[in-house]
Amino acid sequence: MNLFQLRAFDAVAREGSFTRAAARLFISQPAVTGHIKALEEHYQITLLRRTARRVELTEEGTKLAAITRAMFGLAEEAQAMLEANRQLLTGRLEVAADGPHMVMPMLASLRARYPGITVNLRLGNAQETLAALLSEHADVAVLTEVEPRKGLHLQALSESRICALVPQGHPWQALPDGIDIALLDQVIMVLREPSSITRRTFDAACAQARVSPRVLLELDSREAVTEAVAAQLGVGVVSSVEVSHDPRVAAVPINGAGLLNRHMIGCMERRRDLRLIQAFLALAV
Repeated sequence: MNLFQLRAFDAVAREGSFTRAAARLFISQPAVTGHIKALEEHYQITLLRRTARRVELTEEGTKLAAITRAMFGLAEEAQAMLEANRQLLTGRLEVAADGPHMVMPMLASLRARYPGITVNLRLGNAQETLAALLSEHADVAVLTEVEPRKGLHLQALSESRICALVPQGHPWQALPDGIDIALLDQVIMVLREPSSITRRTFDAACAQARVSPRVLLELDSREAVTEAVAAQLGVGVVSSVEVSHDPRVAAVPINGAGLLNRHMIGCMERRRDLRLIQAFLALAV
């Protein structure tokens, strides 16, 4: 079956004219006539009657026109959908992030620029977020302290500082420039699990400064750390981009070497030129 012949027939059936069908298909009128003649001869069937004023469908032509209208109608719908996606009028973007604080403003900017794009956001820890990106369960990811690797495109986003989280009214709140990391030596602390990016950065900085806090409680979420500090179980640490607005606690900057975290956007290198991914990467510029 020759699709060019069927498309020529469909155009004539819709337009009722060889001339208008040729204009619709951007080909010559003899080409349209030739396609339909070949179709009729191949299947030994008469599909059209040519009159002085117009072209009419035979009974068989009417039946075939119903089929081709549906068939090429779906093709036109597919083209419209793909074109809308190319222009970022519609589409779906899978986003992963190791925390909500940085990604939410980015999604708000994306929505403002491209309101037709649907976003599916998955939140997890650093390892889960990187794994989602590498397995291509996510198109893009907002990551912290990820080492470069082959096939992974990383783009700088921002930096954050590690802060001490203390109960409201704690004496350290009165220090305008924050505290030196040395003040945390032998201080009772409540921290995230050792695999947490914030915890790893803090532990490395403490080792460098030869400071040994007394970690008496390890917790698996930022929210749990906030609750523990509010209950005066110890001092916590938090990234400056994740400071809670909870009035029971306050964040105090910690001064010392190695207390910065780098945040970045990542995608697979081979997919970085896709329009939807490009739109998200542009938010970091």
